[in-house]
Amino acid sequence: MTTSRPHRRRRLFQAGIMAWLLLGLIFALAIALHQQGFINAWSLPLGPLAIGLASGGLLCLIIASLLTPRWKTQVLRLLAAGFIGMNAIAYLGAYAATHHSLPDRPTLGAPKPINRQTPADFSLSYRTQRIAVDEQNREGQNWIETWQIPSDTSQGTVLMFPGKGGSKQQLLSPAQTLHNLGYQAILVDYQGVGGSSGSTTTIGVHEAQDVARVWQQVQSESTVDPQAPLVLYGVSMGTAAILRAIAHESVTPDAVILELPFTSLVNAVSTRLAPFKIPAFPMAHLMTFWGGVQHGFNGFAHRPGVDAKAVACPTLVLQGAKDPWIRQADLDMLMQHLGDRAQLVSFPEAGHHLLVTVDPSTWQQSVGDFLSRV
Repeated sequence: MTTSRPHRRRRLFQAGIMAWLLLGLIFALAIALHQQGFINAWSLPLGPLAIGLASGGLLCLIIASLLTPRWKTQVLRLLAAGFIGMNAIAYLGAYAATHHSLPDRPTLGAPKPINRQTPADFSLSYRTQRIAVDEQNREGQNWIETWQIPSDTSQGTVLMFPGKGGSKQQLLSPAQTLHNLGYQAILVDYQGVGGSSGSTTTIGVHEAQDVARVWQQVQSESTVDPQAPLVLYGVSMGTAAILRAIAHESVTPDAVILELPFTSLVNAVSTRLAPFKIPAFPMAHLMTFWGGVQHGFNGFAHRPGVDAKAVACPTLVLQGAKDPWIRQADLDMLMQHLGDRAQLVSFPEAGHHLLVTVDPSTWQQSVGDFLSRV
């Protein structure tokens, strides 16, 4: 029995829609389970699965459209629907990457990073300080929380800024090493993480203002020796916040330590989509665009590698040789923009991990030698 054209068209259309719905369901479920810590979505073969379902569903819809009398109109509608759907996925992806879920206010995004350890767990004395921020949220005053770990000697002060998804707890291991080297350490929670107010992140854009606020506060305190060097240290997103603060917020440190840097927001998004086999164009560009729209900035203009041109002090760059999140060409460009006063130390066996935990002796030796020359 021969199947009629309308019947074939309907079946193909249903198959295409089901493929796209299944794709959306799988990704939504994977994101939810990943954010709650039940699975590691990065280890799943989501890329090939997404390509298979998306391309198969699209092929079914295109064939179904060609079987209609007004196939040109149907194809245009299909392309419009695909464009809208792709932007919707990018919007939700950008939202999940820049928002944190709170216990009393769950949302699409990872739980807000908290501090489960303190310097006391590393046998370090410290004091907690809150720096008031002028802007207010719906709960009232905003603030930035810091830990100040004093040193018995007066070698200098290092302001420390964590990476994305981390809080100042992330900085305890390098802070302990800096303490052993004789430096006072001030560990910072940006607004949106740890003990600070808020629940969003902007991958270094608004965080640069937090760097400037802490910088200004520390300069006004009597606990900081004005004759000793004031150094900025950042990990991953922290490097972007530091470079932007120097370029746009008039921050002038005596030295900078950049660990696991990235050079542009769109490139950072592209490399993180690669494990899923998702083409960087257009998805990384759409996510960069919608992330900027959500938080009021131009995501394509967020280029820490270009901001590096404004750095006029000695700079140490610490990089894992196996870090998948930065291309060698981008790292070369960063070093070129930093100029002759920059030094690169590569950790051969390290990826995108806190380097002091991978090779403590090399980290201490490199940082100690660098700071001794400041």
